[in-house]
Amino acid sequence: MNTARTAMLDALYAEIHHCTCCPLHSGRTHAVPGAGPLDAEIMFIGEAPGFHEDQQGIPFVGAAGQYLSELLAGIGIDRKRVYITNVIKCRPPGNRDPLDEEVAACKPYLDRQMELIRPKVVVTLGRHSMARAFPNEKISLVHGQARSVGYNGVDTVVYFPMYHPAAALHRPSLKADVEADFLRLRELLDGKWEAEVYQAPPEAEQLSLF
Repeated sequence: MNTARTAMLDALYAEIHHCTCCPLHSGRTHAVPGAGPLDAEIMFIGEAPGFHEDQQGIPFVGAAGQYLSELLAGIGIDRKRVYITNVIKCRPPGNRDPLDEEVAACKPYLDRQMELIRPKVVVTLGRHSMARAFPNEKISLVHGQARSVGYNGVDTVVYFPMYHPAAALHRPSLKADVEADFLRLRELLDGKWEAEVYQAPPEAEQLSLF
């Protein structure tokens, strides 16, 4: 284990726990930085902590988290081997959608997490997470379609957009899509198909992938 990177991640968590960069800090019980091993090859990025996450300081521990665990187990992935975080680190009031200014305030934290974890595949859960790499796309059109995103001809990462597990719990009609996308993720990881090479739009040129 890289002790320097571990120390940097611990320091980042401490910074997030004491963050006051947006008004959400005033209503939180706990900030929710993320969870998972430093050497995780897969990173899941959700949208925001909910009630249970705010209470425990751990991402995806409520109903959506339980469903995520079931989906991972169904394709033979140990949840303890993936890294899980959210676009924003504090619970919005009433579990509303993140605001643009809240996403902007937390973006440096997510950038640094990616730089430290260096995942090979990033699974985005929900449209707010997907917008990090694909700001002009509709999740209904691109879910389950892996794309290898390159910037400046140097850094690349495979992004795999999906519906958020909570969306499938609230809209059972989406469950078939979510479960099919997890099967496609398994096939992607097994090398049965390759991600489309995607040219980032100019407005995303400065996106930090690692």
